[in-house]
Order: sequence, then C-alpha cells, then structure tokens
Amino acid sequence: MCASQDRFIDNRLLLQTNVDDMNPEFCPYVIDKLLAAGASDAYWIPVIMKKGRPGLMLNVMCGPQAVDAVEEVIFTETTTLGIRHVPARTHCLGKELKTVRTRFGELRVKAGYYKGRLVQFSPEYADCEAAAAAYKVPLKTVFDEARICFALQEGQLPN
Repeated sequence: MCASQDRFIDNRLLLQTNVDDMNPEFCPYVIDKLLAAGASDAYWIPVIMKKGRPGLMLNVMCGPQAVDAVEEVIFTETTTLGIRHVPARTHCLGKELKTVRTRFGELRVKAGYYKGRLVQFSPEYADCEAAAAAYKVPLKTVFDEARICFALQEGQLPN
C-alpha cells in the first residue's frame, strides 16, 4: 500500500491564452514565473491560429488562491490581451518517493499508485543525471538500472 492514496482535487482552474506575436525564447522564463506564482502546472502547446499563423497556447493549472498572481504573470510577461478560465477537476495518483540501491549509488524513484496499486514509476532525472556524470556512463544506463532495481525491490512491475 502507498503512503498517499489517489485523490480528486476540486476547485481548480485551467487558465488558457493564445499568443502569436511573442518571442518563443521567453517561454521557459514565463513558465518559471508562473510556477513561482503558485501554478501547479504550466506548459505551452504549438497551435495554428486564424489566417494560418503559427502561435502558442499557454495552459496554466492553479487553485483559486493563485489566480491573481498567475494572471499578473500572464498579462505582464506575455503579449496576450485575454485569458480563458476553465473550471477543472484533477485526479491525482497517490505518490511515494522511494530510494533504490544501484551500482551507481542510491537513486530516488517516484512511484504512482491507483487505488493502492502500483501503476507506474520513474527514476528521478536529477539523480540519474548526477550518477551518469559521476560514473561516466550513459544516462539511459543509469535510468534503466534504477527501473530494474526498483521493480526487483518492489517485487512487481506496474500494471
């Protein structure tokens, strides 16, 4: 059983806007500012806008307490003139951060549980990156070993 059960989070908002006249190099900066302002998730999607113009759709998930701060970032850091508010309900898996021993040292693995059952897991990227650099091996080698060791440690693969 996992420490945290999957759950629904109500009273969320998905804020969306489209831009077609902003330097795309600004996108990572905007995401960082949105997360610092209280967004739980933020991402850009390439879109084709009216008249066939390429653009970007900004999607930001947040709770009601963060809306003002998130909107301020969107209005001051992008070229948008408006923001859509879409009510949202989020279903989150139960999560645990576990440690697994590998020949590259101890690595953290994030495990996801649905109704108490392990359904997915993924080694922490930063841990694998540091181990790959320290041991001078390919990142995928460390990542794969962490997955194998975790599956053996847990006695199961995700289903």
